[in-house]
Amino acid sequence: MPNIASGKYLEELVVGDVYRHSVTRTVTETDNILFCALTHNTQPLHLDEEFGKASIYGTRVVNSIYTLGLVVGVGVTELTLGTTLGNLGFGEIAFPNPVRIGDTLRSETEVVSNRESKSRPDAGVVEFETRGYNQRGELVATVRRKALMMRRGAKAS
Repeated sequence: MPNIASGKYLEELVVGDVYRHSVTRTVTETDNILFCALTHNTQPLHLDEEFGKASIYGTRVVNSIYTLGLVVGVGVTELTLGTTLGNLGFGEIAFPNPVRIGDTLRSETEVVSNRESKSRPDAGVVEFETRGYNQRGELVATVRRKALMMRRGAKAS
């Protein structure tokens, strides 16, 4: 089966380039409840509307790890599908504004750094910063992550 890669290779990921991802997603109650159930997160701030009403947010808020996964995930097809050898780590994660059920999220990813691997001549390390926004343009998530990316012509092993 051929390797179908729509992601970018190391050489194509230029520091300073910003990719505004075309996929947007409205977060549903089912998304939030299912994600909490799958991850065994029983925090009432995500699950109990009455608890949420009494909180500083005035309503339930969406599980932040779901938010993180969504804002990073929508960029996979454009940036890393078939061209990454794996995530090396996530760092500097922030959630400056809560996500509420019914919010529509969009994200963008900036290439922060790019270098050849010291140990793998077929790959390099790219640091991305992904930012997620709601429908009002409010920043809801930022994350820095490093990925081991294939060089053009390299084969995934």
